[in-house]
Amino acid sequence: MSKPLSRLLRQEQFALLARNRSGWVEHLENARAFLGEGLQSADPARPVLVLGAGSGLEIPWELAPLRCTGWDADPWSRVWTALRHRRWAPWVFADLTGGLADLEATARRAVQEPWSGRRRDRETAANRLAGLLPSLHPDPAPLRAWITAQRPGTILAANVMGQFGVVAQRLVEARFGAPPWNPDPELIDPLAEAVEVWTRRAITAFLTVLRDSGADLWLLHDRGVVFSGGHLELGPWEPDWTRQLQGPAGLEVSDPLGGLDVPTLLGAEEGALARKVRWLWPVAPGQRHVVEALAFCRPRMRP
Repeated sequence: MSKPLSRLLRQEQFALLARNRSGWVEHLENARAFLGEGLQSADPARPVLVLGAGSGLEIPWELAPLRCTGWDADPWSRVWTALRHRRWAPWVFADLTGGLADLEATARRAVQEPWSGRRRDRETAANRLAGLLPSLHPDPAPLRAWITAQRPGTILAANVMGQFGVVAQRLVEARFGAPPWNPDPELIDPLAEAVEVWTRRAITAFLTVLRDSGADLWLLHDRGVVFSGGHLELGPWEPDWTRQLQGPAGLEVSDPLGGLDVPTLLGAEEGALARKVRWLWPVAPGQRHVVEALAFCRPRMRP
């Protein structure tokens, strides 16, 4: 992994941890309860993999079996987890999308002329990158290889999928030196659309690897983001998360998963899910995330 990419991921983790967490109590309780159930239900005779282990804020490592490996691209994640939980677990430091390095290199070529080293103007570079991104196909080969070699019985994904698009945007912004997006929401932004397509491809490839793993899956992720400071609550479960929102009319929302449906990509009907629940996470003033927790457990073979 390149130094700029490692630095970016570390900065993203620092930015999250630096936020005011006074309103996070309910979210952390829900996340730890859900992921803790996944850890406790895991077969201790088989490896367990925790994707997006991060600093251990949402992971109850005290419930993890001995054969539990953490995975996070942030180079400090293992240290933070050790300091928080006093557990030096095995760790994998790799990009779960399998495509951030290619995205970074492509953004660099779009911004800077390779033959002269001169920077292109922002509009030209943005249009060039928008044209190049459709040729990129993220492939989480390191994750696939690890699963093939270790054959985990349980995989937990702790708030990673919803971050794929955010990290991709930050990477592009870092290469441009400033946000290159069109500030007018009424106008088409080819680069923003291209990054969203890249994000959907990354999420689809990631879920395909998990689907084919044969493991029990405990997935926790941002299903949506709501930008509003008014009253907001969730109604009964709906396949379409936006229909659960109960608040003032005209809420501004965004979809970190680009409209993808997780159970469908896992090849599972919603009725086959062992757990399905959503809750609100007040990440910052005027910004609340709809968190989705889904458990898909494989049928056990009788002896």
